[in-house]
Amino acid sequence: MIIPNEPWYPDRDVRVPTAADMRDLGRELAQLLRPGDLVILAGPLGAGKTTLVQGIGEGLGVRGPVTSPTFVIARVHPPASGSGPSLVHADAYRLRSVAEVDDLDLDADLARAVTVVEWGEGLAEVLAEDRLEISIRPVPGGEVRIVRVTGHGTRWMNLDNANFVTDHRL
Repeated sequence: MIIPNEPWYPDRDVRVPTAADMRDLGRELAQLLRPGDLVILAGPLGAGKTTLVQGIGEGLGVRGPVTSPTFVIARVHPPASGSGPSLVHADAYRLRSVAEVDDLDLDADLARAVTVVEWGEGLAEVLAEDRLEISIRPVPGGEVRIVRVTGHGTRWMNLDNANFVTDHRL
């Protein structure tokens, strides 16, 4: 069992004004992601988690429409062409324990895919010590979202130097 570690850098807040901007942020994140990466998403219903994953899927160049896997729990989107990573898109909304996450066997694909788990907070951290945790918080009265990105482990130690949030910084 992997014990979650402390973040290597301060949280990064990003202001995302529209759904199109959320997809753009996902495409920017995809440029940083590689096989073996785990991304855990948190936020209320309608916050934009699946929209962010759609952008990640576009940025990775995977096949098929990226839709919420709520009822199937997990979908694998292979690369459309070339040798890029697959996208494993999981939804832990209906899962109640770490054991149920373990039963999905997501770690079997972890080494050769980018794995994104919606509603994974408190459940999916055991899958990888190195991970990105992203929380999405709607701002009352509009479409604007505040996205907080937190890196854990040595893989994300230098994320603070990345420019993926340049256009979105608060």
